[in-house]
Amino acid sequence: MFIALVVAAVGSLGTPLITSVATTFHVSLDSAQWTLTVALLSGAVATPVLGRLGAGPHRRATILATLAIVVAGSALTVLPLPFAGLLIGRAAQGVGLGLTALMMGVARDHLPEERSTATIALISVVSIIGAGVGYPLTALLAEIGGVRAAYGFGLFVTAVAFLTAWRSIPAAPEGRSAHVNVVGALVLAGGLFLVLFLAGQRSLWSRHLAVAVVLAVVAVLLLCVWTASELRSKAPLVDVRAVRHPAVAGANLAMFVGGSGMYLLLTLITRYAQTPHSAGYGFGLTTFVAGLVLVPFSVLGFVAGKLTPRVRTRIADPLLLAGSAVIVGGGFVLFAAARSNLAELLVAMGVLGFGVGGFSAAMPGVILAVTPKSETSSAMSFNYVVRSVGYSLGSAMGGLVLATGTDTGRLFPADHAYTTAALVGIAAMAVTALTATALARHRPSETNPTATTASAPGQDRSSR
Repeated sequence: MFIALVVAAVGSLGTPLITSVATTFHVSLDSAQWTLTVALLSGAVATPVLGRLGAGPHRRATILATLAIVVAGSALTVLPLPFAGLLIGRAAQGVGLGLTALMMGVARDHLPEERSTATIALISVVSIIGAGVGYPLTALLAEIGGVRAAYGFGLFVTAVAFLTAWRSIPAAPEGRSAHVNVVGALVLAGGLFLVLFLAGQRSLWSRHLAVAVVLAVVAVLLLCVWTASELRSKAPLVDVRAVRHPAVAGANLAMFVGGSGMYLLLTLITRYAQTPHSAGYGFGLTTFVAGLVLVPFSVLGFVAGKLTPRVRTRIADPLLLAGSAVIVGGGFVLFAAARSNLAELLVAMGVLGFGVGGFSAAMPGVILAVTPKSETSSAMSFNYVVRSVGYSLGSAMGGLVLATGTDTGRLFPADHAYTTAALVGIAAMAVTALTATALARHRPSETNPTATTASAPGQDRSSR
């Protein structure tokens, strides 16, 4: 859980430091935004590869090597290098985002079933709320000691995480193989890069629509080619046949739509809180104080993560997903109806955190109920890629709606644009709740009778 928290917190280092990076390195805000984007891109590309390597006998070596890359990248962000060096360092830090799924594989292999279920749920939650821990702390360090001090914090915690893994992570069970389809990995990387790039480049769609459409078509073709190659491969990067299982496919769809809605509300609240009073609304909070707005998100998210394993003994995981989506929808309703004072924003952020925490804790149970132990890392890696794409879409949707609501010659959108964006989020969470409810009809024991035998000792995909 500590390693999952560290990689999540370091992955969030880009968000609160964008303005500081722009002023320190004398680059535009759009260029500084790439300190966040490049980490998300490298994380999305590396996650399925790490998931496949983590499914084999070299999982410990994979974890240590990945953390070593993250530590090296953290060092690059601290050294007095030009802006290009910072981007390379952030890309290396982003690789660590793929470690969360590997931590779930470790927990499922080496802990008793009851304990591993609760641990996996908390790992999933920690990977979400880590941003709420890292955001205010790094913003404070940036205000006190500059951007290098904030990145120095990242170097310290990643070094501690590396030592923790070196001392604590056990070797994977014997009898597994993890051949990586290199060509498939490159094709998937190209497709994901284009998808995430297009999601984050709103100006490209408005100024060069033809280029954006061509790139979108290329991305779809690459992903189709990758899917076809995975179906023919004897050692697929992601078990596409397993992904087509109704429970897994439905869970990934819920993650995609729900993730876009969750990240949309997170973006709306933090941006609204930092909008100056001169816009006619907002609270003009500094970066550090705006980061404190995320504290209710992290605290209640962790509370929900602790409660979910107890509740899931009485309520099925798909219904927990649906209920959590409804809670997040409630956060949208609160934000749309009441945001005239800071306390109301804090309440909406807390409701969002509780919903996200419950959703994140329940998601692994839906997928792993029909997944062999040997495929834990791979299956959850694919889910995290879907989540990354959903987050990028949520960020893009928020930017698009707010840009549409910004009058010509004005720097900030009109207040009603936030209400419109909230209504979009409510619709997204309604779709998520309906999708999750439909999952309850597909019980693992009925739809995948091999799920339990696949998890038996000595039985994994390579031996079968």
